[in-house]
Amino acid sequence: RAALGLALLPLFGPARAVEPISLGLAIAGAAASALTGIISYPRLYCYFRECCLQRHDQRAAAGLQESLDRKLFGQHLVNKVVVKAVRGFLNNTRAKKPLALSLHGWTGTGKNFVSKIVAESIYKGGLHSKYVHQFVATLHFPHAHSINLYKDQLQSWIRGNVSNCPRSLFIFDEMDKMHAGLIDSIKPFLDYYELLDGVSYRQAIFIFLSNAGAEKITEVALDFWRNGRTREEIQLTDIQNALSVSVFNNRNSGFWHSTLIDRNLIDYFVPFLPLEYRHVKMCVRVEIESRGYAVDEDILTRIADEMTYFPKEERIYSDKGCKTVDSKLDYYYD
Repeated sequence: RAALGLALLPLFGPARAVEPISLGLAIAGAAASALTGIISYPRLYCYFRECCLQRHDQRAAAGLQESLDRKLFGQHLVNKVVVKAVRGFLNNTRAKKPLALSLHGWTGTGKNFVSKIVAESIYKGGLHSKYVHQFVATLHFPHAHSINLYKDQLQSWIRGNVSNCPRSLFIFDEMDKMHAGLIDSIKPFLDYYELLDGVSYRQAIFIFLSNAGAEKITEVALDFWRNGRTREEIQLTDIQNALSVSVFNNRNSGFWHSTLIDRNLIDYFVPFLPLEYRHVKMCVRVEIESRGYAVDEDILTRIADEMTYFPKEERIYSDKGCKTVDSKLDYYYD
């Protein structure tokens, strides 16, 4: 307005009433003031700098669905459960507790990949966002004799980050290698408390990744296959209860006799089915295309054939899923 008023001044009085230098400074000042006001506007500010609760919840859920549909293979249960769980949670303005997902399955079936996609759907920076926090059991909690120290550090870290951003995302990898009892230290943060020491954790998201329970998942998948039923017929109800019991009673799992399971604080146990030969080929194709190469069907088939499969007699499932596809491509495309 100041700039506009000064520009119109000659129409209502002599031009000499405003000196050129004064007019220039006034216009510059008005422009700077306007720019400051615009940048202070929250949405535009967050365009230039990452903010907590940056993406609209509906957009985040839509992006999650699109990414899983396009990039995840052979995991119809994961696609359905994760999308519904995350979408419902993001759109729930009165959540009673944080969202807790526990992802289970063999190496290479997509657990880390899905947690990465969830992070990217909520924050532009994905796993690199300052509001996304990853813990790897063997890296961050290596020594059994330091478990009490780890508990204090973990509680302090979660409390501080949620205080900074209510929609913080915490990812715990290698839960099958975590010391029993350690994860129970975060039980208060996952429970139905409105506030803990003045902090609400109800908008936070916790994702746990583990190989524990993979045998039970494979057992169910094999039963369907041997009975002539497709993997797509498997429902969450066919696996989830048996999976949670298996994980709870697994001494080699960080969830062994965990109060998180005993108190039903894990919202969903998400089973990742073992990948078949056709799914490995899909992974190879996408990786080749992502590198900008034309797909050579002969190379694609050779890479899939080089993978090892189980059980020994039927050779149905890849024992490494799609884990080593990237390194095998390096051999053919150098």
